[in-house]
Amino acid sequence: MAIEVTMPQMGESIAEGTVVRWIKKVGDNVDKDEPLFEISTDKVDAEIPSPGAGVLLEITVKEGETVAINSVVALIGVAGEKPAASSGQPAKADADAVATATKSDTPDPVSDGSGSAATSATGAAGAAGSPAAAPSTPAAPAVDDDSLEGRIRTKSSPVVRNIAKAHGVDISALSGSGISGRVTKKDIEAYVASGAHQAPAAAVPAAAVAVVPASAPAAGTPLPTPKPFAPGENVRIEPMGVMRKKIAEHMVMSLRTSPHVYSAYEVDFGRIDEIRKKKKAEYEAAGVRLTYTAFIAKATVDVIRHFPFTNASIDGDNIVYKRDINLGIAVALDAGLIVPVIKNADERSMLGICRAIQDLSGRARSKQLKPDEVQGGTFTITNPGIFGATFGLPVISQPQVAILGVGTVEKRVVVVDDMIAIRPICYLTLGYDHRLIDGADAGRFLQALKERLQNFEESWV
Repeated sequence: MAIEVTMPQMGESIAEGTVVRWIKKVGDNVDKDEPLFEISTDKVDAEIPSPGAGVLLEITVKEGETVAINSVVALIGVAGEKPAASSGQPAKADADAVATATKSDTPDPVSDGSGSAATSATGAAGAAGSPAAAPSTPAAPAVDDDSLEGRIRTKSSPVVRNIAKAHGVDISALSGSGISGRVTKKDIEAYVASGAHQAPAAAVPAAAVAVVPASAPAAGTPLPTPKPFAPGENVRIEPMGVMRKKIAEHMVMSLRTSPHVYSAYEVDFGRIDEIRKKKKAEYEAAGVRLTYTAFIAKATVDVIRHFPFTNASIDGDNIVYKRDINLGIAVALDAGLIVPVIKNADERSMLGICRAIQDLSGRARSKQLKPDEVQGGTFTITNPGIFGATFGLPVISQPQVAILGVGTVEKRVVVVDDMIAIRPICYLTLGYDHRLIDGADAGRFLQALKERLQNFEESWV
């Protein structure tokens, strides 16, 4: 009997995943737990192991296709079994049969497994597959926001949330074609295109109508986006990858959410350089590298204890102070970046922080991170200095309110005790949400961090 390979749920709030790459091809032999395909979700990229041994008989989801969790993406047969002639293409026969069977049984949209919705006979006219595109479509049943279904429905992908926000649509009021009524990108686009979200215009007396020149855009109309290239221009166009699109969505959302302000401080790393040279061999004997990033991480979590506003989030008119210090460390990848999180970083020794950074960054590059290892961060450190940047102006990782950018450590001529000296200098930049953190607060935090780094105790290592 064939083994069904399904899209795994990579985290409690994750309801769908995108197949980025098939590592194995139809007809290949696979061993149990051998990497089979690579996926990308809102939270993490990961290689998915095979649930059993045998031969890959069929691939039902193409690379680049997004499907709901628990959807069958492939079939594995016993060793020696021959793939079907049509293997390698998404199979839709079973899904179409399910859609046909349920079409007359329920008025609500039913997922056909391909991301589209099969509507009932009474709701098909004028709905065009949209969840609630017509006024006569029954309203979605009330969902408890604390339930799994409620969380899945309201926690749609960033793309869906951005489209809904731009058009003033309440996602929780819709019943989509995804799992538990989750609204997909196709659903929200169809709903917006139907115009159902727009209230009918009230009658306006003729005398009250203002005359607007034809050349002037109506109030609230977004300005046209300039075309990035001209017809016939010598360009090469290729679609964004899944990770690049998600980074773009998150960065735009963060800049729209938080008014970003930056403060930068110059820090003398002379003391840290001395300790690092003394302890380097000892740490290497323990199997880890003693890096500048580890020193900065240790000093940062110690200072955060005294400045709780840097370890917080904003929830409407409330400030949420996080008791746990979960430190995100940005890791550059070939096609983007990811931010694994060191949970309860303030409770770890210097050696423990070094181990965590080395382990998480290594598994991030090999796509072996678990979903919970990229969630729950409360403060982030990013280090553009490893590429030679003097300093950086990083974008805050939502819903955090601060991020520390680390520049390169290089020798500079400075004045020390009225004498010219050559010292290893680093620029630290704090990006912060001005809704919560003022310049004076950021200055106090950076000054405390600078003093701790310049007076680092050897006993702390």
